[in-house]
Amino acid sequence: MAVHGADIIVDKKDQLEKIEEYCLPQETIHAVFDLKGSSTGFIGMTDKRLIYYDKEFLGKKKAVVSIPYSRIVSVSSEDDSGIFVKRGFFASDSLMIQVMGMDNKVFEFRGGDKAHKAHAIIMEYILGE
Repeated sequence: MAVHGADIIVDKKDQLEKIEEYCLPQETIHAVFDLKGSSTGFIGMTDKRLIYYDKEFLGKKKAVVSIPYSRIVSVSSEDDSGIFVKRGFFASDSLMIQVMGMDNKVFEFRGGDKAHKAHAIIMEYILGE
């Protein structure tokens, strides 16, 4: 069974339970974020990979997709500043993940703080490898 990180962040308990079903024994879950948008329901972040629920995988099929951190090439955050507002990069609620051998994937979080935390978790693992 999966292990919960000491500082785990969970938006919805049922989404955590779904991520737990796909985790390997002793895989540590750090966060499960509910997402905005029509194609993706939620994303889980473990010590080994991203796990997300894709409602539009291969057309109209639903799927749980795993992306090992070792396959992530870059993580981008939209600069959400404007002429009148100086909000900065981590005010945005969107992250774009570039993955080797896959199309870029955009995740829309429910708040810039959650996108910032997701960015930090991903960077910890792709820079630590």
